[in-house]
Amino acid sequence: MANAALVGLSSQIVLRRELSTLANNIANLNTTGYKKDSTVFHQYVSDVARETHFGSADQRVRFVHDRANWRDFSPGPLQRTGNPLDVAIDGDAFLVVQTERGERYTRNGALQIDAQGRLVTHDGAPVMGDNGPILFQPLDRSIAIAEDGRVTVIEGANSTVESQRGRIRLVAFEQPQQLLKDGASTFHPPEGLAPEEAPNARLVQGAVEQSNVNGIVEMTRMIDVARAYGRIGKLLQQHGELRRSAIEKLAEVPA
Repeated sequence: MANAALVGLSSQIVLRRELSTLANNIANLNTTGYKKDSTVFHQYVSDVARETHFGSADQRVRFVHDRANWRDFSPGPLQRTGNPLDVAIDGDAFLVVQTERGERYTRNGALQIDAQGRLVTHDGAPVMGDNGPILFQPLDRSIAIAEDGRVTVIEGANSTVESQRGRIRLVAFEQPQQLLKDGASTFHPPEGLAPEEAPNARLVQGAVEQSNVNGIVEMTRMIDVARAYGRIGKLLQQHGELRRSAIEKLAEVPA
C-alpha cells in the first residue's frame, strides 16, 4: 500500500512543478523576447521498492522523476513598433548587455537612450557594441541601425553627414539549451560555454520580437495538468481511507 502513495506523491510533485512552469509562461505572455520553458520528466525505476512481495510476479516500482527544464528558442512573432531604437533579431543570436552581474544575453530589443546617452534595455542595462556601450551625442538625430548592427546618426541640426556610433554585437552559442535564465528575458552561460560571433544573424530596425508563448496552448495544458493533479489527489485520499480501514480491521479483537 505504501508504494501506491509514494508513486502518487512523486506524480503530484512533478505536476506541481509543471503547473509553476506553465504559470510563469502565461505570466510572460507579453514579455518582449521571452522564451518558453517546458519540463522534462522520465520514469525512475526503484531498485528496492516492490509493488508485490509475494509470488513470482514481483516487479520494481516505477516513479516519476523531474529531470530538467528545457527552453524553446524558436523565434517569436515580430511586432512593428516604428521606434527607431527598437531592434528584432532575425536568426539564432542574442544581444549583449552589461549588468551589475556581468555580461548577459537577450533577444529583448525594446531599447531606449538613458540620461548618459547610452543605448540601454528597458531595465537600464547598456547594450554592448564591438568597442563597448553604444553612446549618442545630445544633437544626434535620424538614428539608423543597419542589419549588421552598425548604428549611424546625423550629427547636428544643420548637418547632413552621417556619423557612426558603433556596431551592436550579436553573439550565438553552440549549445543554447545550457544557458541559464537571469530574469524574464536575459540569460547567462554556465562555465565552459562561451559566446561566438553570429555572422548570419541580422537586425530589423523598428520592430521587436514578441514572446514565443502560445497562450491558448499553455492555458489548455494548465487545465489538463490541474485536473491530473486533482485525480491523483482523490486516488491518494481513497488509498488512505482503504489503509485506515485495513488497520481498523486488523486491530479488532475477536470475541
